[in-house]
Amino acid sequence: MSNSTNSARQRISGLLDQQSFMEIGALVTARNTDFDLSQSETPSDGVITGYGLIDGNLVYVYSQDASVLNGTIGEMHSKKIAAIYEMAVKMGAPVIGLIDCAGMRLQESVDALNGFGEIYAAQAKASGVVPQICAVFGSCGGGLAVVPALSDFAFVEKEHGRVFVNSPNAIKGNHVSKCDTASAEYQGSNNGYIDGTGTTEEILAAIRELVCLLPGNNAECGREDECTDDLNRVCENLSGCREDARLTLTHISDSNVFIETKKNYARNMVTGFIKLNGRTIGAVANASAVYDENGEKAESFDKALTARGCNKAAEFISFCDAFDIPVLSLTNVEGFAATECSEKNLAKAMARMTAAFAGATVPKVNIIIGNAYGSAYVMMNSKSIGADLVYAWEGSKVGMMDAGLAAKIMYDGKPADVIAEKKKAYEELQSSVETAARRGQVDLIIAPDDTRKYAAAAFEMLYTKGTGEPVRKHVAK
Repeated sequence: MSNSTNSARQRISGLLDQQSFMEIGALVTARNTDFDLSQSETPSDGVITGYGLIDGNLVYVYSQDASVLNGTIGEMHSKKIAAIYEMAVKMGAPVIGLIDCAGMRLQESVDALNGFGEIYAAQAKASGVVPQICAVFGSCGGGLAVVPALSDFAFVEKEHGRVFVNSPNAIKGNHVSKCDTASAEYQGSNNGYIDGTGTTEEILAAIRELVCLLPGNNAECGREDECTDDLNRVCENLSGCREDARLTLTHISDSNVFIETKKNYARNMVTGFIKLNGRTIGAVANASAVYDENGEKAESFDKALTARGCNKAAEFISFCDAFDIPVLSLTNVEGFAATECSEKNLAKAMARMTAAFAGATVPKVNIIIGNAYGSAYVMMNSKSIGADLVYAWEGSKVGMMDAGLAAKIMYDGKPADVIAEKKKAYEELQSSVETAARRGQVDLIIAPDDTRKYAAAAFEMLYTKGTGEPVRKHVAK
């Protein structure tokens, strides 16, 4: 979609239910008159603001109009956006920002700078109170790049969307022809806050889908809708989806609905939303492969935690906890990424994810679908850091490390037959899921095909989970 005069309104029309948009501040124009600004027409001061419905859900929207001074942000432009945020927080409804902006308005200088600060402050104040969603359809550079980063979810139009702090040509040793660091593809894979890229129509559809899964605010106790799927539905051959957790999550969800977040970033860690018995559940899962639409393996990964993956999981868990969305984790992990780059960042990222799992007070269920080795497993929502229930697929393994490796370490220098014997013994005594179950670290061993019914039942039981010490007046004698 080109940046015509009507683009900003067309995006709103494509996003909201038909004829539901009500504009606020339509008559606002720029107040500043410096540098011949008074000679320019500034309808709505370059941003259309208001509210409307998405599948009957109230949302607040602002859409920047690049036909008015290139959509630049000035005093009144920023005040309109801040006002929309204030109203959304009062009413308890999501805010959706549609960005197409050349940055600060030079003619307004310090007023424009102050305006940026007002937008940042409004976003920070709304964080954890109402969901914030951003989509970039044109330029989003410099300080404006913080706006989608402060949002909970962000999208970039794949042809015209440009996200950057510094333009590609301003980076030493780089040029746009060498590496277009502002492109949707580059940013989606590297910056860690973009949920998806696509055409304008695809992005607007994705936002609508997301709004219909999320609660309107943090006081709604999550999101529930009617379930028309069989809660006891058997998911045949689910064990074949062990490598790509995206497939597992799709199969167990009501009507096979799985909305992946940050899909092109840290693809060895999967985050997104599913439905179980009509209730929105946040899902976090390890993945060792990605399969394409033809069932072919497109990518492979080690079964290891990475810094990017841990940070991605931590942010997602924190969002779910803030909005009372229960968390399901699927664990298939054997250790940590072993690279020089990982050593610089991994410990802090591991700590962040561990703290997010341990600190979340929403219902938490973990299902071990493969191997669960060492402290990497402990961090992935284990019983010891607060999971309410832990299930494991038949044939999965829980332990310190691979039994063969453990035997080689303990009996270094011994003959091969001794090591083989000790491997078998270690596997039976220390690495079997049955051992973990006998110690209460696994609550139930289940058949993979029955995962849906057990997961649904677990969250149904945890529906009334409370936090902290129970309130009481009676004390037993």
